[in-house]
Amino acid sequence: MTVDQTSAHLRGHEPRLGIRENVVQFSLLVLVNAFVGAMVGMERSILPAIAEEEFLLVARTAVLSFIIVFGITKAVTNYLAGRFSDTYGRRKVLIAGWVIAAPVPFLLMWAPTWGWVLWANVLLGISQGLTWSTTVIMKIDLAGPKNRGMAMGLNEFAGYFAVAGAALATGYVASTSGLRPEPFYLGVGFVAIGFVLSALFVRETRHHADHEAKLNDRTRPEELLSQREVFLRTSFVDTDLSSVSQAGLVNNLNDGMAWGLFPLFFAAAGMTISQIGWLAAIYPAVWGVGQLYTGALSDRIGRKGLIVGGMWVQAAGIITITVSAGFAGFAAGAALLGAGTAMVYPTLLASIGDVAHPAWRATAVGIYRLWRDLGYAVGAIVAGVVADIAGLDASMWLIAAMTFVSGVVVAARMQETRGRVAGGSHRSGSHHPDESQ
Repeated sequence: MTVDQTSAHLRGHEPRLGIRENVVQFSLLVLVNAFVGAMVGMERSILPAIAEEEFLLVARTAVLSFIIVFGITKAVTNYLAGRFSDTYGRRKVLIAGWVIAAPVPFLLMWAPTWGWVLWANVLLGISQGLTWSTTVIMKIDLAGPKNRGMAMGLNEFAGYFAVAGAALATGYVASTSGLRPEPFYLGVGFVAIGFVLSALFVRETRHHADHEAKLNDRTRPEELLSQREVFLRTSFVDTDLSSVSQAGLVNNLNDGMAWGLFPLFFAAAGMTISQIGWLAAIYPAVWGVGQLYTGALSDRIGRKGLIVGGMWVQAAGIITITVSAGFAGFAAGAALLGAGTAMVYPTLLASIGDVAHPAWRATAVGIYRLWRDLGYAVGAIVAGVVADIAGLDASMWLIAAMTFVSGVVVAARMQETRGRVAGGSHRSGSHHPDESQ
């Protein structure tokens, strides 16, 4: 029994599930995730320019190398964060993530070579994997089954609206004070505030998941799976979980391309660093704000339609940017890409929560986020190689096609998951007509 479980027992009551019932802790975790998102946002508008202007990198694959190392380290850490959260508790993992983030702004400020920037992104990937994964898991714990989509919408809104704000802020500072070191002063503040909030005010939530497992009257011994079984089920065997995992991978594949290639594409079209900062902010801003609506909407109308439609809207956004030549067209495409991602992002996480049993849900979330954030690395590699061989336009057309096909896969393989009793009615690799809605 954890310290928090013991405390709850001594107070004479069981944990209560629901956003309203846990509004203080839930709101605090939303705020914490805003600072998590801001940490990655500070790179979004200016790091490709730093690669080209200060370190004289020419090959697109080399420029995008920081996204590759970030994506791989974050993906692996996501998986470990899920396991560690089940084993040691969520709060400890969250605090550890902030400690690892502390050197990142200083490395980016003073890096004498590109290798230092890559090491900074290794640490940033580890930190993001630990902090963002645990805020997701903790909100799922607190919200319970009824408002899971809303919980994920609020979490992802905070994170990605902060990505947009930080991208806009660092772009503005870079346009007035230079690319380094001033834009990264913001990161020092993000780390300090995030760490203090997590260490002093956030409470453990694992006992909420334990309580939900007790309330789940369809829990069976066979639902207590090994790590290997959870990995196989989430990645390949379960048609719903594996469909969600591939969609997450492709979603971040196009996000990795957008992060690395869009600033270069906009610069080639004659955009200023300030305009690039605005364009880099529009996409995650629409993404972030949209999730306030789409997460809760998925609780009412279901997950599948939003996921399929969202992937197709993302593809339309990438195409719009590719065929445009000025700020207005680029902004419209960025808004479409953000809207599509808003439809998909919280809904995918809510679907994992729908299907995975509370006893192994944190691990399943970690595995999903492993595949999802590997998309950053895959997207950066594919986009960079194709851009070097055939140009930026060809690379962006390919990513748009892959995004569209991912939506087709979800339409063909996934069943509706909203309203399912988590983990209690799903047999590996099979569909259940009685569970669809």
